[in-house]
Amino acid sequence: MAEGAEMKNRLTDLNDHLFMQLERLANEELTAEQISSEVDRADAIVKVADKIVDNARLTLQACALVAKHGDRFMKHLPMISGPEAPPAVVDFKKKVEGGQ
Repeated sequence: MAEGAEMKNRLTDLNDHLFMQLERLANEELTAEQISSEVDRADAIVKVADKIVDNARLTLQACALVAKHGDRFMKHLPMISGPEAPPAVVDFKKKVEGGQ
């Protein structure tokens, strides 16, 4: 990424990107070749967007699970409770275990 460029990695930014691509596809001044290029670009954007949304959905499900059941299940889910766990999960685990 270029120096000084702002990261745009929130779901609202994704929504903006999707609508910008929709506007590009709706441009009636595009040639057939440009439309084909924009369709290819849109397909690539949608594939990445689908993965981002799936990841956000999974994160939300994990948050709901922790909110509903606490961390008593963490030992069974090493992918969210191991040393590489996201900081929010590590902080939550410390609080539940009385570390803070």
